[in-house]
Amino acid sequence: MKAHDGMYIGGKWRPAAGTDTIAVVNPTDEQVIATVPAGTAEDVDAAVRAARAALPAWAATPPAERAAGIAALAAAMTARRDDIAATVTAELGSTVTFARRVQAGLPIRVMESYAELAATYAFETTVGNSTVFQEPVGVVGAITPWNYPLHQIVAKVAPALAAGCTIVVKPAEDTPLTAQLFADLVDEAGLPAGVFNLVTGLGPVAGQALAEHPDVDLVSFTGSTAVGRRIGAVAGAAVKRVALELGGKSANVVLPSADLAKAVTTGVANVMSNSGQTCSAWTRILVHTDRYDEAVELARTAAATHVVGDPNDEASNLGPLVNAAQQARVRGYIEAGIAAGARVVAGGPQSPRDTGYFVEPTVFADVTPDMSIAQEEIFGPVVSLLRYEDEEDALRIANGTVYGLAGAVWAGDDAEATAFARRMDTGQVHINGGRFNPLAPFGGYKQSGVGREFGVHGLTEYLQTKSLQF
Repeated sequence: MKAHDGMYIGGKWRPAAGTDTIAVVNPTDEQVIATVPAGTAEDVDAAVRAARAALPAWAATPPAERAAGIAALAAAMTARRDDIAATVTAELGSTVTFARRVQAGLPIRVMESYAELAATYAFETTVGNSTVFQEPVGVVGAITPWNYPLHQIVAKVAPALAAGCTIVVKPAEDTPLTAQLFADLVDEAGLPAGVFNLVTGLGPVAGQALAEHPDVDLVSFTGSTAVGRRIGAVAGAAVKRVALELGGKSANVVLPSADLAKAVTTGVANVMSNSGQTCSAWTRILVHTDRYDEAVELARTAAATHVVGDPNDEASNLGPLVNAAQQARVRGYIEAGIAAGARVVAGGPQSPRDTGYFVEPTVFADVTPDMSIAQEEIFGPVVSLLRYEDEEDALRIANGTVYGLAGAVWAGDDAEATAFARRMDTGQVHINGGRFNPLAPFGGYKQSGVGREFGVHGLTEYLQTKSLQF
């Protein structure tokens, strides 16, 4: 795979300050496919200074012109869609079909949506005798995860640019090649120098330097709740803004009136998507006790349809996990579930292939709410089935974790499902299989984060308000 040996700072690739590198490993065959620089605090400082220098002109650029730049970037992404998908498959292991449709396709739609929004949003309004201005918050430091390497970059870059902010991105060390490809596309789109900057590196070094930098006005982070707490503490000490999209343990609640087969089959597919490496996955399926055994058999059958294999093979719909540590983590959770008394009805801790970081699609029955597999984010292809006695019991179980990112409710009609969903402590709920909407606000309650992404709500995260009284 093509890799740059420097950082994209101030509109050009420039040598890294240090000599350390990060090996990029293909999780399918465990081979090193590239190396990238391990950024230092000096690299971060150079990137932030470039972003700060570019801020006044970009913030003063008329929104319609910013929209045109974002549209040009969306067009560049569209032209390289297959390259994006191939890069994600190589460094993350997403199946090629999922990579084309979601890993490449979804961020293009998000980028396009912010081109439209930048051109139409009312950055200036009148309230009584006041004129209210929505202005860019300033320089953004974005720290992004590996599970959706382009989508999560775009979820921060697109609204930041639309708002008039400039940005420095520190991508996950497992998937830096997708980020470098995106930087090339920024360059092709002709965005002004310094508006977008990229520093590859490790979280404790480059990520921490970015979060702590005094010239960063807002830190936007997607990742684990533990790291989010540290970033929030650093930002809080400097009284700077944060946007945190963190973990999840989402409940998929199947009410007695629902189409059980559809709810369970769709729910299992949701968890297996991207090999389970999705923060909003519906990892807990809650079923009334009267239909629980039927649901277990449906889940067993559904899991068997998910073919583990080479992600470049279009017959595969479950690729490897991102690295050896993640594979070991997921296996550890499966073993912990077994030790706690849960029953494996599909999959298990064994590896389905001799090479690569694969895990079998796994379904647990007889899971109780207190088990670690029902409380903690596993981030792998593991789904737990829990039984409930009545609707209040289902609600107690659904809300009974520290997380509140997403969820699903199934019922005989949308009104019944909606009534239950309104009582769930979570930021986004899918009703009877409703599709993901990249224009709707996405974010969590409780320890699933602070702030929202996508659409108007995502844009306002990067704006601050000034009022003038006349």
